Amino acid sequence: MTDRLLRAFTEHPASVGESYWQHLAFALGFAIKLILAGLAALVHAVLPFLFKTTASRLIAEMAARTGNRTARANRSAEQAADVSLGRV
Repeated sequence: MTDRLLRAFTEHPASVGESYWQHLAFALGFAIKLILAGLAALVHAVLPFLFKTTASRLIAEMAARTGNRTARANRSAEQAADVSLGRV
């Protein structure tokens, strides 16, 4: 039971090459940026001369960052497999 609960908290972070705490910090930062992007879009909806590109820029930056993170985790997994198989 304890192993199953621990795995629930660590399996996904490990799949992207992070510890639980690293993933927590990344996800919280991501959530804050999403809130800021949403607020910028809300203000822009009412006052279209403000925050013309803020929401889209923040979202594009976050998409690039998550893509890089996934690619980095995949490379790390491949390198670990190479090491364990004696390819390195």
